[in-house]
Amino acid sequence: MSLVPTAPEIPGIHKDLELLTSLHATVLHEAGRDDLVELMNTLVQAASDTSDGAAFTRAREIVEALDHEQATSLARAVTVHLHLTNLADERLRARSLRAEVADFGRGVEEGGVGAALAEIGDDAVQRVADLRIHPVLTAHPTEARRRAVSTALARISEQLDRYDDPWSAGLEREFAQRRMLEDIDILQRTSTLRRTRPEPEDEVKTILTVFDQTLFRAVPRLYRSVHAGLGTTHMPPAFVRFGSWVGGDRDGNPYVTADVTQRTMAAQARHALAALAGHADRIARNLTMDEMSTPPSDALVESLANDAVRLPEVMTQVVKDSPGEPHRQKMLVVVARLELTRAEKAGMAYRDPEEMLTDLRLVQQSLDTAGDTRAATGELQQLIWLVETFGFHLAELEVRQHSAVHEAALVELLTGLPDVDDPAAAAHDADFLDRLATEGWPKGATGRRHADLSERTVEVLDTVRVMAWLQERWGPRCCGRYVVSFSQSAAHLVAVRALARLAVGDRPLRLDVVPLFETGEDLRHAEGTLQDWVALASTRTWLDSTARHVEVMLGYSDSAKDVGPASATLTLDRAQSALVSWAEQQQVKLTLFHGRGGSLGRGGGPLHRAILAQPTGSVDGRFKVTEQGEVIAARYADVTIAQRHLERLTSAVLLTDAPGRAQRRDDMAVAYADLAATIDDASMRAYRQLVESPGIADLLAQASPLDELGELRLGSRPSRRSGVESGRSLDDLRAIPWVFAWAQARVNIPGWYGLGSGLAAVGDLTVLRDAYRDWPLFASLIDVAEMSLAKSDRALAQAFLELGGHPDLVEVILAELDLTRMWVLQVLGQDELLGHKPHLHDAIELRRPYINALSHVQIRVLRLLHTPEALADLDDATKQAWRTVLLLTMNGAAAGLQNTG
Repeated sequence: MSLVPTAPEIPGIHKDLELLTSLHATVLHEAGRDDLVELMNTLVQAASDTSDGAAFTRAREIVEALDHEQATSLARAVTVHLHLTNLADERLRARSLRAEVADFGRGVEEGGVGAALAEIGDDAVQRVADLRIHPVLTAHPTEARRRAVSTALARISEQLDRYDDPWSAGLEREFAQRRMLEDIDILQRTSTLRRTRPEPEDEVKTILTVFDQTLFRAVPRLYRSVHAGLGTTHMPPAFVRFGSWVGGDRDGNPYVTADVTQRTMAAQARHALAALAGHADRIARNLTMDEMSTPPSDALVESLANDAVRLPEVMTQVVKDSPGEPHRQKMLVVVARLELTRAEKAGMAYRDPEEMLTDLRLVQQSLDTAGDTRAATGELQQLIWLVETFGFHLAELEVRQHSAVHEAALVELLTGLPDVDDPAAAAHDADFLDRLATEGWPKGATGRRHADLSERTVEVLDTVRVMAWLQERWGPRCCGRYVVSFSQSAAHLVAVRALARLAVGDRPLRLDVVPLFETGEDLRHAEGTLQDWVALASTRTWLDSTARHVEVMLGYSDSAKDVGPASATLTLDRAQSALVSWAEQQQVKLTLFHGRGGSLGRGGGPLHRAILAQPTGSVDGRFKVTEQGEVIAARYADVTIAQRHLERLTSAVLLTDAPGRAQRRDDMAVAYADLAATIDDASMRAYRQLVESPGIADLLAQASPLDELGELRLGSRPSRRSGVESGRSLDDLRAIPWVFAWAQARVNIPGWYGLGSGLAAVGDLTVLRDAYRDWPLFASLIDVAEMSLAKSDRALAQAFLELGGHPDLVEVILAELDLTRMWVLQVLGQDELLGHKPHLHDAIELRRPYINALSHVQIRVLRLLHTPEALADLDDATKQAWRTVLLLTMNGAAAGLQNTG
């Protein structure tokens, strides 16, 4: 008896999946669970086609007959299968990428860096010199997979490589198979549920693993691809910078404190220095050329003489171990000084990364002068890139806080001060706050003790103090950005600088305030807010210190939750165009920071196409974007996949403002302006009508596992800004649980709702098809909606929604679903969703029967747990057992759907 994939046979993936499912079945058989294998196969078969009414009923009957022990075993087994499916798919992607020929042979639309550079032509070197790619990793809780599960899957993947190796003999393959059986057995017996909520330090460890295992290797490979594409001896600069919100983002997360931020940067520095020391040591061991074959430059000889004075004991040992090998000697000194930097030995440690880079370039120039260009531009060049990219701090740790928190702190601090009659009004007065920032606070405020202030206000001040301390220790790059959530006025922005003046006085502090515009209303007024902000004296002084660089963050998640996906896309596009015009008028260099989520309802989807659709001038060689949750796992778990993702980012950023593309995009935006306005208005009205309908919050809570989401313990941050984990209001519900809940209910409202009404309002299919062909923004909008619709399921969605007790709303939702699906298919000229995207289509269909099986179980458990009469008949232990079943189905469905938050 075996587990047999019911999906389409996908070349490449089917072989791996067939092996893994057979091994999984063997594990269950050895555990005496042939009954579970039969149950799983029977239910999956019945659940595979939800349009078949008889099969749908059969699946429901199977599920209704389960007790909680059977349901638990079933959910665990199906979840393991979905994890193994994801593993097989990931291996297929990595193998496909490794099998590609040279990067510059790939097409522009596929994200080939070489092809992009070829299209740019003579300006390519300068465009690369001005390039800046800035991914920011966040701890937003959308990754339902435990680290123990990820580790087990990594071990299985390693053995699959061994098993597939054409040089592996029978004994080697037998060993690999035995190890896979062992790890699948462990995986089957490992709880996918977290028993405790992760703390910020746990999230930091997870992110650090990404750097250790992937990014330190993928980033130099990216630079090599760019170098190959340029086709010159000129080495490209290190144009990637990484940021992190993990340990810095305290918006609605009371567990991220100043102490956590300080310890986070200490951990990042340890990892950065250890990685750099490891690379430097490997290079030192390899640079064994002697001074006769490769004579050192005079500058290198002088530098070693100075090292002998600064580090006499180190140099004595270095010369003893490597006599007559000056280049190796210098690299061993670099290693020693890195170790001293980790130990914080003042006077012997490196002051900053620039001092280390001076040493590395000295060795490089000496090798080059001696004629050893190969060694000069090999591993040594890669180490130089690593130092330029990661510094000693690894990633730029960013602070984020809600504007309301600053406002409350200001009110408290201003209360009782002379000449402040109304603290609340003063906290909203941008000119008054600007004077505090530039001239300082009165003595009555600066002399206050911590004991006189609330814990939250002390934390706000301590956050700025720790930023100043970290910069003093690790340099101004390490932690200087302060993102203000829900920025709605200039007062919200200057408030940070006013609070900083009170916290640190005149001490050195690089403080780059980054406004975050999130709702549709805030985006529409962003230009005015910025205009008022730059008119303030403190802002003008700061602009002069940054060569007039301004960073503005755009919120995709909350804007989509506020006005719907179609209107949010169009609103964001207009806002970006307005901000570009504003920046030109103010003569500032603008970088837009895109707060994109992983899910299709939060700005997710194909990033390469989305970048190419950005308004002209909004990228201009600089692109900053959040990466979070399951997106980090999907893009950065494998070195080859990570390299490819970064290449696609790079090629898209290089090409977005290429003159020919920009002109075509601008022309199309003008040509389809009326169409956009029609879709915007109609889609937003349809969406707002739904979310403002009486009972919609109750429907979501009853028809989905929204209130149970907190029990999954995905991250350290509560799911609501108020800190509570459940409720019947949508106001403080974060965008992530909003999306997660609708995805679990198989309706995916945040990814498509309202678009059908917008397309129907246009009504002209020819015009819509022309727009899809000619206008990148509209094409991206349709493609994202198509994928979101493909991951939904009408029959299951109806079954979920009917649990909510609002048949009127169910009818409205399903009508919009049918309307949107019909119009999207007509615009695409297809009979089925993803008909022209075979890889995506097959990937979804491969998982669908198993996700459907979990959805059937979830519906049954929700009906039980959300019905007081049914609960009354159960004892506490049985109730808890069924809650565990629900959580298991949520975890498994998240694994199968892949972008649920």
